[in-house]
Amino acid sequence: MANGMDDDSAIELALQIGDGFDITPFAPHEQLSATVDVEVWVKDETANVAGSHKARHLVGILLHLLVAEQLGLVDERPPLAISSCGNAALAAATLAARVEWPIQVFVPTWMDAAFGDGLDRLGADVQRCPRDGTTIGDPAMAGFRRAVAAGAVPFSVQGPQNAWCLDTGRTIGWEMRQVMQSMDGDLERVYVQVGGGAFATCLSAGLGDTVSLRVVQAAGCAPLDAALRAIEGDQEPARRWSEVMTPWTEPHSLADGILDDETYDWLGIVQRVRATQGASVVASEEQIIDAHRLVAECGAAVSATGTAGLAGLLADLASGDQPVGPVAVVFSGVAR
Repeated sequence: MANGMDDDSAIELALQIGDGFDITPFAPHEQLSATVDVEVWVKDETANVAGSHKARHLVGILLHLLVAEQLGLVDERPPLAISSCGNAALAAATLAARVEWPIQVFVPTWMDAAFGDGLDRLGADVQRCPRDGTTIGDPAMAGFRRAVAAGAVPFSVQGPQNAWCLDTGRTIGWEMRQVMQSMDGDLERVYVQVGGGAFATCLSAGLGDTVSLRVVQAAGCAPLDAALRAIEGDQEPARRWSEVMTPWTEPHSLADGILDDETYDWLGIVQRVRATQGASVVASEEQIIDAHRLVAECGAAVSATGTAGLAGLLADLASGDQPVGPVAVVFSGVAR
């Protein structure tokens, strides 16, 4: 609007790329609740665009670019670029294909072949990045940063790379809060699986300060937990970024979608954990596997990454930390 676009034109542009975006289900899960003896609510993102929540983060960036293009603020289309383990890459390529925007996707060599096939069908320029001992941290992220330095647009789900991804990512929390308000209820906790960290940051910001944020990582890759322990009581943790948020060595877990070497949005998570009196939870690999099995037994086709939040609840229960009220988890990442 500041540059002359009217509201009707903005809405029309959004509708052009909005196919498949809708409010996703959020309701109590009777079978899981009975199994773990806790009232568990599930937000199911597996039917969302590209099978996960990732497109929520990216659609705002794409709309921003399309508006700039339509208003004549950009002369040409530089390539989009993203670093991802799988779900974010597929969401990015899906959206880019809708508007025929070229995209470079930087992925680890171990990415599941199903994702690779999907990216090829969508016409993405896929670049597999091996760990060759010359790069500290994630080589896919290093490749992505080189592409951005060369002129690509960071089409990223990491806030430090493109803060626009944090804006539309909040919608998932808003939807959950709206349901709870309509039922005149509230949640005690929300367990959110953490890789890069934007998901947990956005969901908690949308949900509000009254719901305790429990950020869940796998024992095979828990850089966020290490950082949170290191900065306990520190009111200016950003000054210690390079000291406390260090790349994880040899990340591994069945929940491979949260094996980010670093939690890039860790400062946002610090803010949300403190605002909600939340906590960090490290799930054992056995609990990651158990959570995935429990959901599969319920008949839901969700990846181990998508059920890792439930593993955090299992970890709390195993430690004797029993919730009193309802808790929520998010199924994000359809089984492929």
